[in-house]
Amino acid sequence: MHSPVEVYSLFTEFDITLFQAGKHYKLYEKFGSHSLTKNGKEGTYFAVWAPNAKAVYVIGDFNGWNPHAHLLNIRWDGSGIWEGFIEGVTIGQHYKYLIRSTNGENLEKGDPFALCWEEPPKTATTVATTWYEWQDEEWIAKRHLHNALDKPISVYELHLGSWIRDPDKPETILSYGQVADKLIPYIKETGFTHVEFMPLMEHPYYPSWGYQVTGYYAASSRYGSMQELMYLIEQLHLHDIGVILDWVPSHFPGDAHGLYKFDGTHLYEHADPRKGYHPDWSSYIFNYGRNEVRSFLISNALFWLDRYHIDGLRVDAVASMLYLDYSRKEGEWIPNEYGGRENLEAVSFLKELNEAVYSHYPDVQTIAEESTAWPGVSRPTFAGGLGFGMKWMMGWMHDTLNYFKNDPIHRKYNHGQITFSTVYAFHENFMLPLSHDEVVHGKGALIGKMPGDEWQRFANLRTLYLYMFTHPGTKLLFMGGEFGQTSEWDYNQSLDWHLLNYRPHLGMFRFVTALNELYKSQPALYEKSFSPEGFEWVELGDQDNSVLIYYRKGHDKENDLVIVLNLTPIVRYYYRVGLPHKGEYEVLLNSDDEVYYGSGVKQESIVAEAYHWMNKAYSGKLTLPPLSGLVLKVKIK
Repeated sequence: MHSPVEVYSLFTEFDITLFQAGKHYKLYEKFGSHSLTKNGKEGTYFAVWAPNAKAVYVIGDFNGWNPHAHLLNIRWDGSGIWEGFIEGVTIGQHYKYLIRSTNGENLEKGDPFALCWEEPPKTATTVATTWYEWQDEEWIAKRHLHNALDKPISVYELHLGSWIRDPDKPETILSYGQVADKLIPYIKETGFTHVEFMPLMEHPYYPSWGYQVTGYYAASSRYGSMQELMYLIEQLHLHDIGVILDWVPSHFPGDAHGLYKFDGTHLYEHADPRKGYHPDWSSYIFNYGRNEVRSFLISNALFWLDRYHIDGLRVDAVASMLYLDYSRKEGEWIPNEYGGRENLEAVSFLKELNEAVYSHYPDVQTIAEESTAWPGVSRPTFAGGLGFGMKWMMGWMHDTLNYFKNDPIHRKYNHGQITFSTVYAFHENFMLPLSHDEVVHGKGALIGKMPGDEWQRFANLRTLYLYMFTHPGTKLLFMGGEFGQTSEWDYNQSLDWHLLNYRPHLGMFRFVTALNELYKSQPALYEKSFSPEGFEWVELGDQDNSVLIYYRKGHDKENDLVIVLNLTPIVRYYYRVGLPHKGEYEVLLNSDDEVYYGSGVKQESIVAEAYHWMNKAYSGKLTLPPLSGLVLKVKIK
């Protein structure tokens, strides 16, 4: 016997038209569970898309999980939406949809639009609200100044569950609020401008690090309530720290309670495994050609920007979306209508995604993790690009790490690796990433990739960081890299914070802090970061000495910086360097300073001589410390 499910709808005919056209970008206002009052009665409205279902019931703790209690009403318009109002259901109650498929299966599914899920391994969704009294209006009003492409953007990437834990309870992860109390003073001290959280959407399998999402609209309940996450974001904003969220529109897991075969058919994913199954991650690929799925995903991107005040989205695995043959052998993929390997539906989706994001939130950033030579990833859609704000510079990352792995005696034979990135540095708006991917799966920690004894390893890594922070592009560093974490990242335990008690690690921490301060205080490092006018090679051919010299330039010539890298452990005395202006030059940063655990070889300020060198009218002789970088700037009188 069915209990009454009252006929009720939040959808207008226009909503349905937009949904079916793939143009509804705020579906979270309509789908899911919404606690409300109808004709003086408290209850909850439910709406779910299941066009191929024979019947859809709401089961939950309010009806004893009775599979026959509450049958939703199917809309008459062919939209495939089941909906209705159930009196007495309130916030905090758990539910699922029991979907009876046309082939007789009974599927228990979580709500794709649920704002909250039970803490895994439980799998029910929860009636909830995103209501929160935000106090970050001042940040929102001025964040265009922090997110602009001509401003410093230095990102600290972290995994919430393993950044820090209580040493007395190392098996227990901290809540959003507990992390806020520790993270904010730490980011203020180190000087990063933004934090980037690895995915915080609900995911059933903790070792997936959040990249196998079942609850796209729900903050993971492992770390507390959604309001606690809002508090964390708000507190970051109140301290002038931007928040970027990792977002995964490329694939989803096949868990029985999730999106896979949602109504008994391949609703969200392609039916053909050559397009719908991801061999790398044993997951399922969204059907970007289905309008309703496009609306689901674009609405989800806007949801995090709207309800959680996120300042940017780092879009995961874009390369896997763009190519039909990604990680597939011949015969395992289907060419597009023109016989090519490009996924035209995904290309169209990504363009529409970025257009929607920037039209609604012009002061945020979308950042593509894209590792191929696909043209125009961070160029406007009107110019034929995909429309992202930035793209990860994976080539720079691979070349730089491979170069620094070499023993310095062999570096002169690999000189092109360290200079090659500037050949294409301005083809995109690049972000330079040293991310979590470089310290997992047996790759070891960054410090472990460096050659030599302990002192040389730390000197190498400091110089690599100086090269990174003075190279064109924005910056991203994964947690632990700022103090030279020695062990590979483990999602199941805290970073090794005790290392800061030791001089090499404390020195690295101080150096990264100094780099962030340099980056933020020197306009030459960010004003023209995506323009060839902001960079000039002065010496890139001295492979025998493994010395590099380049200028960084801003709008004002007086702000020009001279960067000199000595990539061998040999002190080079009286090394003549071409200088851009006459005057006295001061050393803004020396990575060999003793306070950073360097050897303490000093280079005092120098006066430029009217001596033509390196095609410059002025030059001066420097002492180049071992395995180090110097940043010089003319003194303003």
